[in-house]
Amino acid sequence: MSGKVQQLIIYYFSGTGNARTVASWIAEESRARSIPTEVFDIAMIDRKHITSPPAGTLIGFISPTHGFNYPPASMYFLFRFPRSRGNRMFLMNTRAGMKLSKWFVPGLSGIALWLPAIVLLFKGYRITGLRSIDLPSNWISFHPGLKEKVVESIYAHCKKTSQGFARKILDGKKVYTAFRDILQDILISPVAIGYFFVGRFMLAKTFYANENCDKCDLCIKNCPVKAILTVDKRPFWSYRCESCMRCMNSCPKRAIEAAHGYIVGIMCLINMVIITMFWKWVAVFITIPEHNGWVKLLVSITGWGITFISLVVSYRLYHYLLRVPGLRLIFYYTSLTRFRFWRRYKPTKKMISQLPS
Repeated sequence: MSGKVQQLIIYYFSGTGNARTVASWIAEESRARSIPTEVFDIAMIDRKHITSPPAGTLIGFISPTHGFNYPPASMYFLFRFPRSRGNRMFLMNTRAGMKLSKWFVPGLSGIALWLPAIVLLFKGYRITGLRSIDLPSNWISFHPGLKEKVVESIYAHCKKTSQGFARKILDGKKVYTAFRDILQDILISPVAIGYFFVGRFMLAKTFYANENCDKCDLCIKNCPVKAILTVDKRPFWSYRCESCMRCMNSCPKRAIEAAHGYIVGIMCLINMVIITMFWKWVAVFITIPEHNGWVKLLVSITGWGITFISLVVSYRLYHYLLRVPGLRLIFYYTSLTRFRFWRRYKPTKKMISQLPS
C-alpha cells in the first residue's frame, strides 16, 4: 500500500489523558482531510475479541511510557492484535516531558516503541511511523505536578509536533523520528526490563487513601485496568496496577497518596536486617568461588527476590496498620504527596476547551 491514507483507525491507552490527547490531535488532522477516522480506548475493548481492521486501513497506536516501556495493558493488547491484512501502522508514545526556562526537555523512551514494533512486524504490519511526544510528566509519586503555565506551554509545543507528524503520515510518508534516540534507548533498556518484571509491582504497593477519602469509589470505577479493590473498607491497589496515576491525579479529595516514608523505612529495614542476615547465612553455608560469576549472580538474584517478597508482605501489613490511629498519622505525615506544594497533574480547562469534540 502506498500513497495517501484512505481510512484511519487509532487505538490508545491513557491514564491521565496525555495519550488520549495525542490521539485526538491526530484524529483532528485526519478528519480535516475528510478521511474516515475512528478512535478507540483499548481499556474499553475486550482483548479476547479484537476486531480485525479492514485491509488497507492505516492503524495508529498511542500509549504512555511506564518504566521506559509500554505499560503491560498496551503490550497485552498488541500481543492479541490480529495479524495484518495489508495494513500500515504507526506507533507513538507519550513520555515525561519537562521544561527548563525556555527549553523543552525530552523524556526517555527505552524500549517503549521498539518492542511493540518488533511484535507488529512479526504480525505482518508495515511500520511507517515511530514518534515520541514529550507531554508533561504525570508521575506524581516521584515529583510534584508541573505548574499550570508550564503544562500549557508544553501542550502547545507538543500539539504542533503531533500535527506535523500526522500530516506526513497521512500523506503516505514514513517518519522514524524515534531513531534519533536509539542509542540512549539501548542504554536504558535493562532498566525497562527490570521495571517490567519487578519495579512495577513494587510501585503498585506504594499507594493508599488517606483520611480525606469519603469512599466515593471513583478511583475504583475509573481505573482503566480495574486494579483497585476494596479491602478493610479502604481502596487497595492490587498487582494489576499500572501506575498510570489516573487515580491520584483525579481524586476530588486529594485523598490518594504515595507512601514515601513507608518505602524508605521498609527498604532500610529490609537491607539492614533481612538482607544482612541472608548474606551471613550464605557466608556460613555456601562457598562462592572467586571466578564463578554464575553462582554470584544466582545468589544476588535470590537477594533481590527476598527484598521483593518482603516488600509485598509488608505492604499488606501496612494497609492493615492504617486502621491504627497513631500509626496512621505517622504514615500520612511522611508522605510528600500530602503537602499542598506537591501539585497533582491534569489538563487545564483551557487545554480541554481546545481539544476536538
